[in-house]
Amino acid sequence: MGMGKGNKMSKTPTPRKTRPRGLDEMSPKEIVAELDRYVVGQQAAKKAVAIALRNRVRRRQLDEEMADEIAPKNIIMIGPTGVGKTEIARRLARLANSPFLKVEATKFTEVGYVGRDVESMVRDLAEIAVDMVREEKIMEIEEKAELNTEERVLDLLLGAASRIPGENALSEGSEDLDRIENHREKMRQQFRDGKLDKRVIEIDIREHLANPVAMQFFEGATMEEVQYNMRDFFAGMMDGKPKKRRMSVEEAAEYIVQEEEQKLVDMDQVARMALDRVEESGIIFLDEIDKIAGRESGHGPDISREGVQRDILPIVEGTTVNTRYGMVRTDHILFIAAGAFHTSRPTDLIPELQGRFPIRVEMTDLKEDDFIRILTEPKNALIKQYTALLGTEGLMLDFTDDAIREIARLAGRVNESNENIGARRLHTIFEALLDDVAFEGKQRKPKNVRITAEYVSRKLEGIAQDKDLSRYIL
Repeated sequence: MGMGKGNKMSKTPTPRKTRPRGLDEMSPKEIVAELDRYVVGQQAAKKAVAIALRNRVRRRQLDEEMADEIAPKNIIMIGPTGVGKTEIARRLARLANSPFLKVEATKFTEVGYVGRDVESMVRDLAEIAVDMVREEKIMEIEEKAELNTEERVLDLLLGAASRIPGENALSEGSEDLDRIENHREKMRQQFRDGKLDKRVIEIDIREHLANPVAMQFFEGATMEEVQYNMRDFFAGMMDGKPKKRRMSVEEAAEYIVQEEEQKLVDMDQVARMALDRVEESGIIFLDEIDKIAGRESGHGPDISREGVQRDILPIVEGTTVNTRYGMVRTDHILFIAAGAFHTSRPTDLIPELQGRFPIRVEMTDLKEDDFIRILTEPKNALIKQYTALLGTEGLMLDFTDDAIREIARLAGRVNESNENIGARRLHTIFEALLDDVAFEGKQRKPKNVRITAEYVSRKLEGIAQDKDLSRYIL
C-alpha cells in the first residue's frame, strides 16, 4: 500500500495512474503473443489457456441466466518438469487483472499441523483479490491522499493557526492573512523540492493501524480462519492512544500518507468488489496434480490421495466457501492443473474429477533447438540475466553462436543421461560455466569475457562425460 512498500511519496501531485492492459482486454492471439515473449514453444498449452480465459470475458457479456449455465473449461497440462507449465502460469499471473493463486496439490496430503484444508486455496485467492482491489483504489485516490498529506505536514511545520487564522489574525486585516498564506506557499514549495526532508517534527502515531474489515470470529470453523481473525483482533487491541514521536519530515510524510489512504479507501466496498472478482474471474493453478492421482488400494498413501481428490472435487464442481470477507461461490473459478504424470495418468484421477477437467494439453519435451531458443529469444533469457548481473561489476559477457549451441547440446545430453529436468538444466550448467567469472567479479582482468564453444567444452565436457560427476554437479 502506497508508502508501506517502501515507495517515496512524490512531492508534487501525480496524474491518476491507469491499470495495465490485462487479459480481459486481450484477444487469444494477443495472449499467446505475450506468452511467447517468455515461454518457448508449447503452443497447444498457450492456445488452450488463451481460449479458456477469453471465454470468461465472453461469458460476462451474456445475460445473467445464460452466464450462470456456462461452466469454466478447466485444463490439465501434462508434461515433465521444466518444460514451461509453471512459467505459463506465472506469466498469466503477471498479465491478468484476475486474482491468481498457484498452489501445490501435495500441500493437502500433509498430515498434522502443517496440513492444509482444501478450502484454504479459495480463502487465499480472496486475500489476493482484496490486495489487488485495494491497490487499484489507492491508485485512484493517490493524488488526493498526497495533497492531504502535504497539508497535514505544513500544519505540523507551521502550526494549525497558519492554515485557519484565529481571531487576532482576522482582526488585523487582510495583510496578515496574505503574509501567512505567502509563508505557507513558500514552505509548500520547499517541501515539494525536498528541502525540508531532514527537518525534525513531532507527530501523533499509532503502533498498529487496525484492519477496517469487520471480523467474523466464530463463523469460520477452521484453524486458519481463527488465526487470521486473532491476528486482526490483537492488532486492534494494540491500536490504543496515539503517541508523540519525533521524526524527520520525510518519514512523517510516508507515515501520514498511509493514514490518509486508509481514510479514503472504503474497505467494505473493496471486500465486496474483491469477492465478486474472485467469483467471476478468479484463477487457481493447481500444480503437482499427478502426486494425488491414485485409487484406493487399501494402504495409507493411496487412501490419502483419493481423499484429497474428493475434498478438491466440490471446490472444482462449485460450492460456497466462507472467507473472512464473506461467502465465495467457486462455480466460475477457472482451475488449471499441471503434473508430470511419470508414474500415473490423468485417468488415475477419480472419474468425477476427470470430468471437471475437460481440456487436456500435452507439453512437449525440450530438444537442443528449443534450448537455443530459450537461451536467446525470451525477454528474460538466461544469457541476458547473467550478462546484466555481471555487468553491474563492469564485466562484459559475449556469447558466440557456437558457444550457445554447445551449451544447448550439453543440456540435452545431460537430460537424457540423468533425470530430465527440462530448461532448469540450463540454470545448473550456467552456474558451473560461469563460477570462476562470478567469483572473481570486479577484480577480474580483463573485463571483457568471451564465451566460446572451446571455453564451454573446457569447463563442462569433463563433467558431462562423467556420469557420477554430472549427476551431482549438473
